[in-house]
Formats: sequence, structure tokens, C-alpha cells
Amino acid sequence: MPRHPQHELDLQLCFPLYAASRALTRAYGPLLAEAGLTYPQYLTMLALWSSDAPPTVGQLGAKLRLDSGTLTPLLKRLEAMGLLTRLRDATDERRVVVTLTEAGDALQDDLADVPAGVVELLGVDLAQAQALRGLLDDIIEHLDANA
Repeated sequence: MPRHPQHELDLQLCFPLYAASRALTRAYGPLLAEAGLTYPQYLTMLALWSSDAPPTVGQLGAKLRLDSGTLTPLLKRLEAMGLLTRLRDATDERRVVVTLTEAGDALQDDLADVPAGVVELLGVDLAQAQALRGLLDDIIEHLDANA
């Protein structure tokens, strides 16, 4: 069977993105261990810390690009850890609002050094990390527009 050079794994853009994503996720482990958070839990907390007002589960899912089947167990675990509460919206009971507890808000200070630690682990300077972030944002936007 003839080999197609365009199908070589080493030539694919998707593979280094996939491998880098997995390696980066693993790199967060030790940085989050003391706080007892997993990487997806940390991303959820970041989304909550950056919200101007307590979001609904739907808004949080959209921000994190997670469906409710994935997000709900994450939120339940964070709630069991005492970091957030989930309450039905008084004006629309179909909506559930997610609010940080004092412990959840305080955790932000405990994890303030994580972003800098990740940039250091990447082996790039801050400008390179920001440029990579911008490129990835552009790629995501383009893929979403063409989905």
C-alpha cells in the first residue's frame, strides 16, 4: 500500500497541539496538589474568579467549553470541597447560579503563583507565552467560525 507523506504523524499540526496540551495539563498537577485541585477544577475556579457576577451553570459551561454532563460533576466536587455553592435562581428556577464561598475566593491568593510557574515550566519567556496564547485564540476563533 502506498504511503502518503501528508499523513506522516510528524508532519501533522494536530499532534504537537495534542501532545503539548497533555504535557501542560500534567505540568499543572504538582502546582495544584497542595490546594487539592485537579486541572479542570482549577480552570473552573479561574472562570469563577474572573466573573463580574456569579454566573449560571450555563454561562460557566459556555466559558469553559464544557457541556453540563461534564461540568455538573466538577461543580459538585468543588461544592463538596466548600469552594462554591450552587443555588436555583429565584427569578428563574431553571437556572442554577454558581457562587464562590469565602474559602473559594481565598484560594485565589493561594494559587496566585501558578501562572508564572507554568510559564517557567514552558521554557519560554512571557512575551513568547503571550504570543502563543494570541495565536491559539485566533485558531480557536477561526475553527469556531467554520464549525
